[in-house]
Amino acid sequence: MIENNKKLLLGDEAVAQGAIDAGISGVYAYPGTPSTEITEYIQANAPDVRSRWCTNEKTAMEAALGMSYAGKRALVCMKHVGMNVAADAFVNSAITGVNGGLVVLAADDPSMHSSQNEQDSRFYGKFAMIPILEPSSQQEAYDMMLFAFEMSEQLRLPVLMRVVTRLAHSRADVQMAEKVEKYATLPDSDRTNWVLLPANARRQYAMLVEKQEDLAILSKESPFNHTSAVEGRARLGVVACGIAYNYVMEHNPAALGIPVLKVTHYPIPADAIKALAAECDELLVAEDGQPVVEEQVAALLGADYKLRGRLTGDLPRMGELNPDNVGEALGIAVKQGYAKAENVVPRPPALCQGCGHRDVYDALNKVAAEYPDARIFGDIGCYTLGALPPFRAIDSCVDMGASITMAKGAADAGLYPAIAVIGDSTFTHSGMTGLLDAVNDNSNITVIISDNLTTAMTGGQDSAGTNKFEAICVGLGVDPAHVRVVVPLPKNMEEITSIIREEIEYNGVSVIIPRRECIQTLNRKLRQKRAQK
Repeated sequence: MIENNKKLLLGDEAVAQGAIDAGISGVYAYPGTPSTEITEYIQANAPDVRSRWCTNEKTAMEAALGMSYAGKRALVCMKHVGMNVAADAFVNSAITGVNGGLVVLAADDPSMHSSQNEQDSRFYGKFAMIPILEPSSQQEAYDMMLFAFEMSEQLRLPVLMRVVTRLAHSRADVQMAEKVEKYATLPDSDRTNWVLLPANARRQYAMLVEKQEDLAILSKESPFNHTSAVEGRARLGVVACGIAYNYVMEHNPAALGIPVLKVTHYPIPADAIKALAAECDELLVAEDGQPVVEEQVAALLGADYKLRGRLTGDLPRMGELNPDNVGEALGIAVKQGYAKAENVVPRPPALCQGCGHRDVYDALNKVAAEYPDARIFGDIGCYTLGALPPFRAIDSCVDMGASITMAKGAADAGLYPAIAVIGDSTFTHSGMTGLLDAVNDNSNITVIISDNLTTAMTGGQDSAGTNKFEAICVGLGVDPAHVRVVVPLPKNMEEITSIIREEIEYNGVSVIIPRRECIQTLNRKLRQKRAQK
């Protein structure tokens, strides 16, 4: 460590600084809360690191794997639902193995602060049979990054690191270590490792299975897993995972005679869990997310051992953990805070004043009201707020890119008109393939690509398709006569509504592109210009 060299960092920033100091050559990511700040920090603080935003999480994972193949260290960042997009390359990367160290960072979102679900990325790591790290603090997030790259190259496997929103978006002092100089290793001389034909894949998979014993040993000996013991037999012991370890330790469990096994390096340390269980009448498993460890501990100890956690109702089955609900599970009387004042009115999020999406929804609602069976299929982005008052303009929002293919399926079922609303960044992320399906089937749908020239929902990152959408749509086979561009402003409302009507009446695939710069990114640019004068 470099004495007295501390920085006050978000958890995301600690991950980023750890990756920089570990000597990465590239970071590949698609922006998604709560992971976005990792890549932004690297872009701002490590100009020698390749760090352009990717079109989606799958392309990010594949590019990072290519950098690893070439012998350099690479980091991949995404939020938990992005793991679904990257899954094909992610799971297969455990079969190919790695050359340069490869770390996949998944930022999970318990309580769904800005997400569609609460899925737990630890399942993906276990499914892929690779090591998983889950820091309990910002310092550990930093330290684990350096550890992860070393372990990745030692095992020749990718490593999954999982953080949660509460850690990603809170700050703490982080002590810096010596920075690792970038280096290159030669690509593996046996190139068949990277060619997953069945014969090669079977051999590589057998090698992955053989490595599981090494993974277990590393977890058993890990500096990140340890037990805080107490004297004598205990009524209750705790297996505390990731950030939940902090919530447990806030209650001073040693003073209560409660031993704690901290688990932040997986696979779970089976011997340590058995040893703790042997000294306790029952165990509580505290983990932020789904009951990943609780299920494994239950299988390890058997049905006769008393185990408590999310599955038993001792901790809430949904949402984030916090010191209060953990304290209650420990048997501690938790002081209740003040009740919410009755005159406090909730203020839901809303589209910004001056946002072009507002004008799109005003026009769309006006035209859709003329068709009694009209349905508008929405997508993931700030324009999803069109589902809320005053617009109430979309009827679905499922996953990235789903608007176009759901509209196609509804049209296939006879629904008319079927309208899809998708943002510019989401369209290039995963909407283009749906549009190609619609073109190939000559589906009777109208697609609106609401283009605000940025990835606005996550802070204004570059959008992969900026200034290319007309060419993309025509290249995918949409009739150029039915690729229409409008400027969403109140003064253009008559033109916009007229074009929407025309394209709804067209029997085939049509695309309307309302294009106006995001008001937030425009304001930032204007402020920067004024500051430069």
